[in-house]
Amino acid sequence: MATLTPAARPANADGTVMGVLVAITLCHLINDMMQSLLPAIYPGLARELTLSFGQIGLITLVYQLTASLLQPIIGLVADRKPAPLALPVGTLFSMAGLAVLSIAHVFALVLLGAALLGMGSSIFHPESSRVARMASGRRHGFAQSLFQVGGNAGQALGPLAAALVVVRWGQTSLAAFALLALLSAAILWNVSRWYKHHGLERLQASRKARAAIALPRGTARLGIAMLLGLVFSKYIYLASLTSFYTFYLIEKFHLSDQAAQIQLFLFLAAVAVGTIAGGPLGDRFGRKPVIWFSILGALPFALLLPHASLMWTPPLAMAIGMILASAFPAIVVFAQELMPDNVGMISGLFFGFAFGAGGIGAAALGWAADRVGIEAVYQIVAFMPLFGLLGVFLPTVEREA
Repeated sequence: MATLTPAARPANADGTVMGVLVAITLCHLINDMMQSLLPAIYPGLARELTLSFGQIGLITLVYQLTASLLQPIIGLVADRKPAPLALPVGTLFSMAGLAVLSIAHVFALVLLGAALLGMGSSIFHPESSRVARMASGRRHGFAQSLFQVGGNAGQALGPLAAALVVVRWGQTSLAAFALLALLSAAILWNVSRWYKHHGLERLQASRKARAAIALPRGTARLGIAMLLGLVFSKYIYLASLTSFYTFYLIEKFHLSDQAAQIQLFLFLAAVAVGTIAGGPLGDRFGRKPVIWFSILGALPFALLLPHASLMWTPPLAMAIGMILASAFPAIVVFAQELMPDNVGMISGLFFGFAFGAGGIGAAALGWAADRVGIEAVYQIVAFMPLFGLLGVFLPTVEREA
């Protein structure tokens, strides 16, 4: 059995190191659960601080832009000079962010806490995604899905934790969740040792295999641009659900805060299911078919959602989340295959761009909701999946033998 100690015998580059994948997935769960507590406490913050939809959107913008702007830079630097210790260090920023949010009773402190959370995410995601690829062997889609489903599960558990703990015990209870960062840091310290002694060698072998079938640079860059366009459309739409779904349910159907948080948990759980399915399906059928289905397949459900009753709204939202989420593992692996020498930069770029698109979307949608109402916003964003037509321009990438 593979272990995470440097004394372990190096595994064959073709083999999947499940111990490392499980460890990095668990830490992704902890990291994203801590981060998802921020949107989960929006209704309480809005009441306590008398925040508008625009201010709620600004909090999300600060969080997601802090994450998105740093991620590709950190990934690019790590491509040139790997930094295994970035894994445990990044988690401590998230811990600091939650600690600040637990005592934030003015809007400026909320923004500071959101920024610290974003910095923790920006450090964690590029390097942890690189580790997932190192440990994947030839099962790149499976590894990326498993890694990402850890994050999705964490995002789903955040609202549930908020409903069961934060709503009952108040904002100060966020400090208790910050202690989970210490557990994550201990696990990531062990992972960083495997990364240093075995992971880099495996990644180099994978790069050489991809270099033999590399596409022309111009074709690869066009493919990257199209994939970024798909991520933009996906995360603009998901931002409307992640940041404002609880408000939509409370305003349109008069649900309680706790009932709305439970529905947000169910939506995010469906996102996790879609994520774990997307990568293996990409390994089996190819990345492009999965991307096509996941983006355009959500369109009919998105168009129906603004007109649905309370009975049908949760199932439709869950179907949308499940279908859209299946795209991201395939998109990230596709991009890594287009530029195999820049795995860290590509991982940071796509995770960062996803956060940034979500942040811009949340701010814009919050501004629009203040003026035309949250229900009208959901009717507008229903057409975002049409951007999936950009898939026509994606190049064909050969798979490794």
